[in-house]
Amino acid sequence: MSSSPPETVGGARCPVSAVAGRFDPFTPEYQLDPAATLREARASEPVFYSPELDHWVVSRYKDIRTVFQDNRRFSASNALDPITPLSDGAREQLGRYGFAPGPVLVNEDEPLHRRRRRELAPPLAAEEVNKLEGRIRELVTGYVDRFVGRGRADLIDDLLWEVPAIVGLLVAGVPDEDIDRARHYTIKMGMFTWGKASDEHQLEIADQVGRWWELSGELVDRLKRDGGEGWVPTAIDVHRRDPELVNDNHLQNMMMSGLVAAHETTTNAAANALRHLLTQRSPWDALCADPSAIPNAVEECLRYSPSVLCWRRRARTDVEIGGVTIPEGAAVLLVMASGNHDEEVFDEPDTLDITRPNAKRHLTFGIGSHSCIGAPLARLELRIILEELTRRLPHLRLVDGQDFGYLPNASFHGPRHLLVEWDPQANPVAADRG
Repeated sequence: MSSSPPETVGGARCPVSAVAGRFDPFTPEYQLDPAATLREARASEPVFYSPELDHWVVSRYKDIRTVFQDNRRFSASNALDPITPLSDGAREQLGRYGFAPGPVLVNEDEPLHRRRRRELAPPLAAEEVNKLEGRIRELVTGYVDRFVGRGRADLIDDLLWEVPAIVGLLVAGVPDEDIDRARHYTIKMGMFTWGKASDEHQLEIADQVGRWWELSGELVDRLKRDGGEGWVPTAIDVHRRDPELVNDNHLQNMMMSGLVAAHETTTNAAANALRHLLTQRSPWDALCADPSAIPNAVEECLRYSPSVLCWRRRARTDVEIGGVTIPEGAAVLLVMASGNHDEEVFDEPDTLDITRPNAKRHLTFGIGSHSCIGAPLARLELRIILEELTRRLPHLRLVDGQDFGYLPNASFHGPRHLLVEWDPQANPVAADRG
């Protein structure tokens, strides 16, 4: 396969194919089924230039994997750049808060990345986060207690928005007395990086980001003073041993971006899983009958409807991917949601199969040295949420005709509302019947 590359790296480019011309990650169609919008691309034009985004789009599993693993020819430096350029007003607003974004694990290159990750990863290793299972289960149970006898709920507002925020703060090492205050600031920053907001909305988002930036600095200062256990306290210890490797700016950026990632992506992952399990129903009923199937169901839900649809790289040199030459300096969009539905890797990829033997091969957490450091925590939270809901509300059902409220966002993906109902008198746990 070959394709004539655009004549320039920026600005107007030609030629633009029909596949490329139709691609728009801000449409309702993309929000509802991103993999389907790239089905034709996977079949006939797996790498193309998108004039809508000024990015080269990569849609096939093997090509996405290749780019993720190639740190020599692709840089991670643009991973957190706003995909929609910020207005002057938004930039000025951020400046008033002293917002100073710097490289963190997801957008830094080697050899710095490997050195930092080796020092910062231990608190997020599976054996460490698994020690939190009892506390996370207690937290989920407490939130379910509030609505189990009511017969209706918005699972986002009543469970999935707050629990991952609190868990993220616990893992970060934020003291218990600060959690209630800080969780209100882990706002939907996904719109800042991946959304298509109006100038007015950008100002609103910039104000929220600025406030969270200030509080992140305050929390870091408190942990420096009082000490603690968790991801940020570990980074503070590294900072004291090696202030060049982890400086003050890095600590503040860690607190801010790490908590947003731990919060919003897990909220969306759980909401996507529940939406599709309850829509298709038979997988949900199977999990209620056999909870031992939940761990593999978590992997399949992450494959089928990921909370992070795509990620980015920048070409360090002219490089051929999928038979197409991507020019030096070009931004590259890796659509993992499309790769997760690649027919060459997954049989019947558009079927939600909770027994799928290779479900864990999904690309949702990335591949290679930049793979998601928080994956063990996300898996643990999703498993516990599904275990508790299938145990206590197996007869849960979606409210018909609801609007899930997806926002125009190229990557961070999840419903804003998930309305459910059930008969409280049919609750299997006697104490839940009210």
